[in-house]
Amino acid sequence: MPELIAPAVRVHASFLEAMKEFEAEGRGAADDNSMVGRDIRTHRGRWEDPEVFAAYVERVRADAEEDSPRPDGHVPCTTLWWVEGDTYLGRIAIRHRLNGFLLDYGGHIGYDVRASARRRGHATAMLRAALPVVRSLGIDPVLVTCDDTNTASRRVIEKCGGVFEDRRGKKLRYWIATGPSAPQAREAGREEAGAAGE
Repeated sequence: MPELIAPAVRVHASFLEAMKEFEAEGRGAADDNSMVGRDIRTHRGRWEDPEVFAAYVERVRADAEEDSPRPDGHVPCTTLWWVEGDTYLGRIAIRHRLNGFLLDYGGHIGYDVRASARRRGHATAMLRAALPVVRSLGIDPVLVTCDDTNTASRRVIEKCGGVFEDRRGKKLRYWIATGPSAPQAREAGREEAGAAGE
């Protein structure tokens, strides 16, 4: 049965297969600013080496720490992998707080499911499984966004309790309660993001 785990070297072989599937879809191109795209560009041709992959896993895990080095504009992020046994199926990234860009477009959560594992309910199950982790980080409610043309992602968000707030550019913005105090937490999240942008 699939589960969320911290990034682990034991899924090395299937992780590499999944990245090839993403590359076949055009991920990793110069204009792909997603987490998967950046990782493919940075590690393509190198993470086949077990030592390089182990170092990559440690960096991904360390990104959850407040004082870890990261690019300007990035916030601490807990990344979990959705696996079944030693088979990598996808990943979900939980950003610990919102800055101005994330409030408008990126949200707290980003996720990807490899092509060969799609249309089997993995995205919905992964997002649902991540909500208690989100709550443990003190995030309630959580902002999840998707492109206005991404019907599949919109359905995933709605199945997980997403309440539509608005559209900003091409992004649809939804809030999902992770606990009982969703309205107050949403206001607190907006105020925090506003202060960060000042």
